[in-house]
Amino acid sequence: MHRKIFFSLLLVSAVFFSAHAQNNLPNWKLVWFDEFDYKGLPNPQKWNYDTGGHGWGNHELEYYTQNREENARVENGMLVIEARKEDWKGSKYTSARLVTKGKGDWTYGRIEVRAKLPKGLGTWPAIWMLSSTTPLQWPDDGEIDIMEHVGFDPGVIHASVHCKKYYHVIGTQKTDTLRVDDFSENFHVYALEWDAESISIFVDQKKYFVFTNEHKGKESWPFDQPAHLLLNIAVGGDWGGAKGVDENIWPQKMLIDYVRVYNK
Repeated sequence: MHRKIFFSLLLVSAVFFSAHAQNNLPNWKLVWFDEFDYKGLPNPQKWNYDTGGHGWGNHELEYYTQNREENARVENGMLVIEARKEDWKGSKYTSARLVTKGKGDWTYGRIEVRAKLPKGLGTWPAIWMLSSTTPLQWPDDGEIDIMEHVGFDPGVIHASVHCKKYYHVIGTQKTDTLRVDDFSENFHVYALEWDAESISIFVDQKKYFVFTNEHKGKESWPFDQPAHLLLNIAVGGDWGGAKGVDENIWPQKMLIDYVRVYNK
């Protein structure tokens, strides 16, 4: 009897959560999520780590650690990604870069991340996607930046795509910005809608970036293959550190209330 009641409650809770998560999204079905309703390290069934301190192609200063609660943990219903000023394996800063590769890979859909961002000179948080192709050929296989913010330009949120035809090294990247002045004081929903014809990026349901499929091959549209989500705070780097790094602001945190992925 007690077991029947328990499982009935579980079913009711699941139905309630599904309806809540799809609020205002009647044409979308929830297929993957993390509500961070637990405590400790990020759920290993949903998250992997990129690790290392080699600059990540951008001369970044952090070392991305793994399974270290000082840099990535869940508490108070939030995922906390924390960049810290500390010596670690030859780097002067530590941080975390969480990835869903192999545990969450999608072709098309809607991705929502409700987050509060860090601030200060030298911070470079990002919510983004890379192709799950192995080995990855960048930029040929594609990158979608749902949210980037650099601390020297507070309140300016960037959305971009990168591919062989359009990427920043050759000055052809497709990008746009939206002003969000309270980026570090309040939570906002950073979202992507992606299908075979276009990529659209939103903040709080405000669409401000669209990239359209030209139907001219992979060089301009590699976005027809599975991709995974990445969440991280970089420190410094060619862009994030373009105007220096304030050594007195650390630690800095990105708080993430939830990640939800939908398909039509």
